[in-house]
Amino acid sequence: MKSLKLLLRLAIVGALVLALLIPLSMTRSLIAERTAYREQAVERVALSSAGAQRLVGPLRALPYVDVREQAWTDDTGQARTRQVRSEGTLLQAPLSLQVGGQLRPQTRRVGLFDVPTYVWNGQLSAQFSTALPPAPAGAVRRYGTPYLVLGLRDVRGLQAAPSLRVDGAALRLQPGTRAFNAHLAGVSALLPEVVDGRVPGRNVTLSFALAGTQALEVVPVADDSRVRLASPWPHPAFGGDFLPVQRTVGARGFDAQWAVSSLASQAQAQLQRLQSDSGAQLDALRVELVDPLDAYTLADRACKYGLLFVLLTFVGFGLLELVRRMRIHPLQYLLVGLALAMFFLLLFSLSEHIAFWLAYLIAAGACIGVQFVYLAGVLRSPWLAGGFALALTALYGALYGLLMSEDNALLMGSLLLFAILAAIMWITRRIDWYALSTELR
Repeated sequence: MKSLKLLLRLAIVGALVLALLIPLSMTRSLIAERTAYREQAVERVALSSAGAQRLVGPLRALPYVDVREQAWTDDTGQARTRQVRSEGTLLQAPLSLQVGGQLRPQTRRVGLFDVPTYVWNGQLSAQFSTALPPAPAGAVRRYGTPYLVLGLRDVRGLQAAPSLRVDGAALRLQPGTRAFNAHLAGVSALLPEVVDGRVPGRNVTLSFALAGTQALEVVPVADDSRVRLASPWPHPAFGGDFLPVQRTVGARGFDAQWAVSSLASQAQAQLQRLQSDSGAQLDALRVELVDPLDAYTLADRACKYGLLFVLLTFVGFGLLELVRRMRIHPLQYLLVGLALAMFFLLLFSLSEHIAFWLAYLIAAGACIGVQFVYLAGVLRSPWLAGGFALALTALYGALYGLLMSEDNALLMGSLLLFAILAAIMWITRRIDWYALSTELR
């Protein structure tokens, strides 16, 4: 019977641990809900100004008309010929492309949420071939007025008038991409007529200021595409289909360089399909302005350690019951556990209004203080309560170190758990568990 009572007590404590998962899960659900609200804030900024940007081009479009002689037989059986015309537009990629510039980050606040935006002060230089492509066999091809196309995901991001120069002459950009309007948003510029079998627009340079939200993509359209982006933003995320060949990331920002050959990219073939399929995917390099230590990410990561906090505290209470022959009521376990769970909700709610480190300090100080006062009465010893408060302080300090160490969190967490287990084993190494169980019964 006494053994059953001991097992029942252990089962009750275990049930309390499981019950405390409910407030911890509710806190995590609240964090997920607020994170969704933050995504809505990003969408609001994108709708009111400009969203994530993608640069495609410049590309040279060459309208043409093919005329063929086609033989046919009339109703009387007499052979005749007629002309058949077909129209189209050739989309030509540059031989080489250099893209560069500085991303100037800005932060827009929507309610409680900070949304990273940027203005890209960019420059690009492209070199095209001047040779006319060969006409199909048996056809006479006539070319219309060529024009340049620059694809942009959100044209509203263009600030002021971009400076475009083609073969040394200034040209004016016009809204829309003409024949590609249905499939590629952006701007365009008319080129001079084709003369003596040579296509104008050999050298193209463009300077512009482009605003966007969070992310920027560049499609490597040329045979040899080279991109260099720099920014004072210290936390870039590089993605897309190509990673930088060189990059420097530090507290003062980042500087990244890409070198992409048409042999390694399907962008040119994808652009040809884009003329008839607006949903065609384009290979692109991508950089995103992120904050890996934002309040929502940190609060969610902290909640993942909530169960560990509860377990360690309950293990400490259990050791007190065994070593000091003290009896702690399950309700007292529950109240201390709720105080631990309340820390994460308090941390999250404060971090939406003040800096995360300050929110962490206030929440930890409040929870440690209330538990010290409560345990001083429960354990009838300020010294034991002070020891528990000191242990909790060390635990909160270790958790803060885990949260701030983005790259070494797993290693530090593993070492912390091993150290705690080793300490428990050291404290209980001389306990005669059989004799102690008999005494407790």
